[in-house]
Amino acid sequence: QVQLVESGGGLVQSGGSLRLSCVASKNIFGIYVMNWYRQAPGKQRELVSSVTSSGNTNYADSVKGRFTISRDNAKNTVYLQMNSLKPEDTAVYYCNAHYLIVDYWGQGTQVTVSS
Repeated sequence: QVQLVESGGGLVQSGGSLRLSCVASKNIFGIYVMNWYRQAPGKQRELVSSVTSSGNTNYADSVKGRFTISRDNAKNTVYLQMNSLKPEDTAVYYCNAHYLIVDYWGQGTQVTVSS
C-alpha cells in the first residue's frame, strides 16, 4: 500500500503561481507513472500532467507552457509548479500513482484562482 499526501494548494490571484507537492510513503518512482489530475465543480476529473518512471513528461494542452511537473527521488516527492494561473485552473488537484492495474490517489488539494 502506498499513501500519497498532497499540499500546496490555496487561493491565488489570476496570473499568480503555486507549487503543489505530493509525498509518497514509499520509493515508487522507478516503477509508477506519477500523475496530477484535477476536478472542477460539475466537471470530470482530467489529467493535467504526468512523469514516467524514465522521466518523460506530458501535459494537457490547457496547461502547456504554464505548468511544470518534476520529482525529487530522494524525497519521494512529485511537484507541480503552476505559473500564470487562470480562473479556469480552479479545481481540486489530485496526485495519482499508476502502474498496470494499480492506482493510488491522494486526498486532493484545493486550488482557487480569483479573477
